[in-house]
Amino acid sequence: MMEQSTVTMRETTIEAAGEKIRLLEAGSGETVLFLHGAGGLNWYPLLELLSAGNRVLAPEHPGFGRTDLPPWLAGISDLAFFYLDLLAALDLKAVHLVGHSLGGWTAAEIAIRDTRRIKSLSLLAPAGVQAVEEPYGDIFLWSPEEHARNSFHDQSLAEERIRGLATTDIDVTLQNRAAAARLAWSPRLHNPQLPHWLHRIDVPTLIVWGEEDRICPFSCHHTFLDSIKGAQLRSLAQTGHALHSEKPAEVTAILQGFFAASKA
Repeated sequence: MMEQSTVTMRETTIEAAGEKIRLLEAGSGETVLFLHGAGGLNWYPLLELLSAGNRVLAPEHPGFGRTDLPPWLAGISDLAFFYLDLLAALDLKAVHLVGHSLGGWTAAEIAIRDTRRIKSLSLLAPAGVQAVEEPYGDIFLWSPEEHARNSFHDQSLAEERIRGLATTDIDVTLQNRAAAARLAWSPRLHNPQLPHWLHRIDVPTLIVWGEEDRICPFSCHHTFLDSIKGAQLRSLAQTGHALHSEKPAEVTAILQGFFAASKA
C-alpha cells in the first residue's frame, strides 16, 4: 500500500488563449498534466499520490467550476486547441499527459494534433470512441445519486460519494453539467472521426480501464489499442469508471512504471 503524499497542494489562476482558469499544483520532478472528467476538477487521491514523485498540474477546463462558458468552446476539439496553447504559454516540455474520461478524450484529441511537448500519453477510462455493441450510459439524464452509483464498482464508495452530495456546491455542479453538455451532448461522449486519426499519436501510450465501467464501457478500449501504434492496456478487475478514486494506489503504480519506461 502506497503512503499518502505529504506534499502541499497549491491553487493558482493562470491564463492561456485569453482565458483565466484555476490550476491545482503540487510536487516536483517530471511534469504530469492531468485533465479532469465531466464531473469537474478535484484534488483526487491519484493526484495526491502522483505528486510524491512528480510535478502534478491539474487545470480546470474553461467553462467549468465558477467560470462562464466561453463562446468559442463548442466541442472537444476547441478544448484540445486550448490546451495546446496552454502548453505553449507555460512552456511545458516533455509532459506526461494524463486524462480521465472526458479529459482522456481531450488528451487523445491533443495528441492527434501535436505531440511536440508531450513525452507520454495515459488515457484513464477515456471517452471519445464508442463500441456499437455496448453504448455509453446517458450521464446527462442520471441524477447525481445515479451517477455516483454508476461511477464505482465498490458501492460503499458510491454511498460515500452520495453522502458528500449534501455539502456539494450546487452552482458548481450545474455549471460543470452545462459545460460537459456543451462539449459532449451530441454525439454523446464520442467523436465519430477520432478513430480515423488515432494513428497519428506517436508517443508512448498507456490505456488504463476498469473492467466494470458503467459509464465508458471497457469494450471501447479495442479501438484505442488497435489504432495507436505500440499502445499498452492495463485493465483493472472489480473497478468502475472512477478508477482514479477507487484504485488510486494501483493506478499510481501503473502510471509511475509507465513514466519510468518512457524515459528510455
